[in-house]
Order: sequence, then structure tokens, then C-alpha cells
Amino acid sequence: MTNRVPQESNEDELYQLSKEQLVEIIKKLQNEITRLKESLNLDSKTSSKPPSSDILKKSEKKKPEPETEGTKTKRKPGGQPGHEGKTRKGFGRFDRIEILRPEACPNCGGTHLAGINVEVQQVAQLVANPIEIVEYDRHHCQCTHCGTSCSATWSDEMIPGQDLGVRLQALLGWLGNYAHMPYAKMRELLFELGGIDIGEGTLVATNERVAQAIEPPVKALGTWVQNEQPNVYVDETPWSVKGVKEWLWVIANSNFCLFHAADTRSRAELEHLLGTEYRGVLSSDDFSVYNGYCVAAQQKCLAHLRRHFLRLIQRPGRDNALIGNAFVDLIDDAFDNYREFQTSNQVTQYNNWATQFKSKLSHALKTWIPKASATALNLLSKLRDKYDQWWYFLDHPEVPPDNNLAERSLRLAVTKRKVSGGSRSLSRFQNTANLLTVVQTCRSQERSVIGFFASTLRAHLRHENAYPSLIPFFTT
Repeated sequence: MTNRVPQESNEDELYQLSKEQLVEIIKKLQNEITRLKESLNLDSKTSSKPPSSDILKKSEKKKPEPETEGTKTKRKPGGQPGHEGKTRKGFGRFDRIEILRPEACPNCGGTHLAGINVEVQQVAQLVANPIEIVEYDRHHCQCTHCGTSCSATWSDEMIPGQDLGVRLQALLGWLGNYAHMPYAKMRELLFELGGIDIGEGTLVATNERVAQAIEPPVKALGTWVQNEQPNVYVDETPWSVKGVKEWLWVIANSNFCLFHAADTRSRAELEHLLGTEYRGVLSSDDFSVYNGYCVAAQQKCLAHLRRHFLRLIQRPGRDNALIGNAFVDLIDDAFDNYREFQTSNQVTQYNNWATQFKSKLSHALKTWIPKASATALNLLSKLRDKYDQWWYFLDHPEVPPDNNLAERSLRLAVTKRKVSGGSRSLSRFQNTANLLTVVQTCRSQERSVIGFFASTLRAHLRHENAYPSLIPFFTT
């Protein structure tokens, strides 16, 4: 007789079971109920789920805020005190001046008007025809002196044999891979701006042409990251290719972002990106693929660790709530003091706090490990055994205690995935990864994405210009 309840059990079958079997079945049911409750209550604060998944749990009715003394006032939406505006300062340039002057006196009709004051306001306007159709007449001539034939060179703003100019193709690359605009809407936009009708096939070919043009700079960036970058943030997200789950990896820092289309979420992909050994500091979440990878050092994300302890608080078990709250408080203290250090840059003050924090952490581990139940003990043991990976930032404050930069970099890709539903082929998946690399890297370097696309198109199709570089601080 098995210890599980038959799928179609009746009272007679249950009465035939012994007390021990019934107790065992009840225990299994209780464990299953607990597991389902935990799964139901998971959100972005207690798991790796994105914040967008929390919306179904939010009530439309606003909860009354408790009125307690010392409670921090909630920040109001909009610009905060001290925020420097942009538009009110003007645009830093103007393309033309339009003088507005009264023609006659509204009182007597006189036309001799003396100037008193000039009121100036700069306004950004959408011009009547932002897309113009240019006909290039390329002349072929023969020298009357020596008989040599010669031809004029084509303009840098066009590509022989193609209907769309370089910068217009670059704009379409921006619209599709940053604005996430589908081809149908691109067609409508081109008609609105220039009264031209372009087929979707042309738009698809344009996107592929831009993707091919940027391959050399993206490969050069990947080589530089593997060999030169001392600290990287790594993360990954699933991506659908014709209904099959693939993986989009990201390696980023403050001034670059490299996406990689991959078949798996395995160590092989990580080694493909960073090599079998990485000589820098790897910042990541606590996914198992990063454990044991040969690096100079690791910093695991404390935000993920905090979610684990919040989840522990919800689990029934001996001292789970006490343990969870104790370590959530420690992690919050770590985040607060690190943020303060980023603002003040007081190294001595930070080092003094870090020394005291290490003592608190060591005391907490020694106190709670002997009292912990199975789930809590597993969590605390990992925290103790991988101490250098969780708390690397205490001795090296130049490395943040989280992996937020990689997660923020992935948001563009996640939005692209939600809008497009994925990719139709592996080659298009890799094209998307390369295009997103350019978009995010140029944004982080405060460079024009459209300008970069245009420069790579000229270099790729005309074979006359050097490719622009995505490597930070590269001047070409």
C-alpha cells in the first residue's frame, strides 16, 4: 500500500489505511498546501519575479496610511526641490530667427513705431516636410584634354541602389529597437512625415542591414570586455525563438552594455562571454551557474538575498520569522550605509562602519545557525560558506552590493520581448542582441544612437570610413 492518496479515492479506501499511513499522507498534504501558499504569495519583493507581475495583487482602493509620529513624508510626484530643469533653459541653439513686429498702432493706426523691448522665446517646431525626396544626378564626364573618363562620387547621405538615405535607415533602426515600433507603424510614420509609402519588406531588409553593419563594433566590444574590463554585472532572461525558449545574456557596467543571444543558461555561455577564467570582479545574482566560476572575485546581489529572507519570514518553522527579520535588518543597514558612502565619499567613516558590521554579521550567524530549521539552516550555511562573495563590497566599496545595473540594462530587452513576442529565427535573435547592445551602450555613453547607426552603415556599405567604436573612451 502506497503512502499517497489515490487520485480517485473514496471513504472505503481511506478507512483501509493504517494510522501511520494517514499521518504520513496528512503531512504531505500540509507540506503541499504550504508550498502552494508560498508560491501564491511570491512577488517582486520576495522572489526574482519582475515588478510588473505584482499588478494583479494591487487593490484599486487606496489603503489609509497610518498616522504615526516620526513617519517619513511620502515624496510627491514630479520635480523635487533643487531639481534643475532642462526645457526652460532653452535648447542651446537655434536654426532660424523669425521676427514678429507689429505693423501698425492698434489705437491710431500709425505705422511709425519705435522699439521698446524684445521678448525672446525659443520653440522647437516640427517642420512641414521632415523627410525630403532628393534626386541625385551623378554626372559622368570625359576630359577634353587627355580623354580620361571620370565620375562624380555619390553623396555620403545615400547608398547607391537603395531608396532610403543613410540617416533615415538609422532612424528606422532606432524606432524598431529602442522605440519598439512594429513595421506597420513605421510605415504609417513615414507616410505622416514625408508622404512616402514603403513596403514592410524594405523595412525588414533595412533592419537586417543595420544589424550587419554593427557586427564589427559589437565583436570588438566583446573582446574588450573579456580582456580589459575589471568589473562586470551579469544577468540573463528567457527569449522565445519560434516558440522555443532561448536565453538573452547581458554583461554591463556604467559605460557599456553587451547582449548575447544564447541557446542555454549554462556555464558554457558564461565562459563564451568572459572566457574560462575572468580576471575581474563578477557581480551577479545567486544563480548556480555563477558558483565555482573561476574569477578574481565575486559580489552576489544582496537584494536577492533580502528576498530570500523575506520569503523565510513567511514560512512556518522554528524561529524562521526571527531569523528572517534579523538578517533583513542587517541587509537594510548595509544598503543604507553604502548609499550614504556614495553621497559623502567618506572612506574612513565607511571602513569604521564596515568593521562594526562584520562583527554584527558574525554574531548573527553564530547565534542563529544552531537554532535554525532546515530551510533557514540551508540559507545561513550558504551565507557563511560564501561569505567573501556576499560581502565583497565591505572591503571594496568601489563594487556595489547589488546587481541592479545588469537588471536595469535588461529592461529594454524585456520590453522589446513583450512587444515583439520574441524572434522568428536564431539569426534575427542575434541581430536583436547586437542592436540592443548599440542602443544601451550609446545611451550609457551619452552618444547619438542614430548617429552611430549612420556611421556604421557608411563604413559597412561604402568601405571608405573606419567603423566607430563602442569601447568606452575610444575617440574614433
